[in-house]
Amino acid sequence: MNTLKNKVQLVGNLGNAAEIITLDNGIKRAKFSMATNDFYYNKAGDKIKDTQWHQIIAWGNIATLIEKYTTKGQELMIEGKLTSRSYDDSDGIKRYITEVVCNEILFLGNKSS
Repeated sequence: MNTLKNKVQLVGNLGNAAEIITLDNGIKRAKFSMATNDFYYNKAGDKIKDTQWHQIIAWGNIATLIEKYTTKGQELMIEGKLTSRSYDDSDGIKRYITEVVCNEILFLGNKSS
């Protein structure tokens, strides 16, 4: 059970093409947003679509796969861990960000399929 303490699995669509950078040591980083959808019915019986956006980070070989084989809108499944960090913006205001660090990816198709 120890491996289940911080595990995230998401199935959704790539928001935009991934931002890829290569560090000085040659390791690649992919950064992208992913949308997941949930549906529920309100009191009037209308079906409501609830879209949540997630920020995803991938490193190394997974980043290379994302760079080569993904396009905007493509359906993906990712698995990773939830991380949080903070930074001070240019105005000195502390900002907080939560991301999923991806350690596995499965290509499920594209937006039209």
